[in-house]
Amino acid sequence: MKSWKYFMLTTMVGSALALGACGDDSTTEEVKEADSEEAATGDTQEEAVLEGQVSGDGSSTVAPIMEALVEEYAAVQEKVKVTVGVSGTGGGFEKFIAGTTDFSNASRPIKDEEKAELEAAGIDYTEFKLANDGLTVVVSKDNDWVEDVTVEDLKKMWIEDGTTKKWSDINAEWPDEEIIFYSPGTDSGTYDYFDEVILDEADLVKAATLSEDDNVLVQGVQADKNAIGFFGYAYYLANQDTLKAVKIGGVEPNNGTIESGEYSPLSRPLFTYVSNAALKENPALYNFMQYSLENAGDMAEAVGYVRLEDADYVSGLSTLEGLK
Repeated sequence: MKSWKYFMLTTMVGSALALGACGDDSTTEEVKEADSEEAATGDTQEEAVLEGQVSGDGSSTVAPIMEALVEEYAAVQEKVKVTVGVSGTGGGFEKFIAGTTDFSNASRPIKDEEKAELEAAGIDYTEFKLANDGLTVVVSKDNDWVEDVTVEDLKKMWIEDGTTKKWSDINAEWPDEEIIFYSPGTDSGTYDYFDEVILDEADLVKAATLSEDDNVLVQGVQADKNAIGFFGYAYYLANQDTLKAVKIGGVEPNNGTIESGEYSPLSRPLFTYVSNAALKENPALYNFMQYSLENAGDMAEAVGYVRLEDADYVSGLSTLEGLK
């Protein structure tokens, strides 16, 4: 994916070459004069060169957005090294509380106990929204019986009740076959979100395979027509040739239903949390966060999530400016 600034630079270079080829001396002189004026004012549109290191960790759901931002940012600030781990939302907050990371990506809002631990550690932080997601329930394309489920159906499937779950337990017309479950791990914000809005904090079915790596869940569901799983919308879009998104109460996840909230209760925002002290002490971190908020909407759409309203990004940038 080419940087927008790189695209604009190559476009300007191409235009200049075309003008030169035309042999129009007056036009060439005008361009030279414009260049001289630009040099005199210092308005070159070039980024200030920075050096430094920035570290983050957290949600695997947010990872596709953040990885795209890191890749694009590297072309803008070549001497800034940005590293981002994927320990899950909970695992990321553990590192953030320990003071080993500058920012923490999350697919759920920060918990009260995490807030308390950060306060005890003397870490002030700011929450920024990056995009919207629709937690997507999926089955294999080979599954030809499940198209639509209700929240109550999901509860019957996913809450541990001491029985072996079969498809026919949910709908008598479905096969008398055991359901195979794939779920994000307990350090995942996606697990926490599903636990809150679907399970009402009851125990998840013990037979489920758990992983903080969403790709493991994707592969598990792809390989078994009796499997069902859930993860971020972008991971479904990236694998929609082999996976089928299950409608929830007749509503399928897509950009429109996620943005409007119609895809309920599985629509949710995605966040990053940033250390205020690190923002002030590390110009590279401030610059990277500024770049992230300026480009998060485009990157979200590029990797399969849903951008926020422009006003939300403007508000985020205003908040960031106040933390300088």
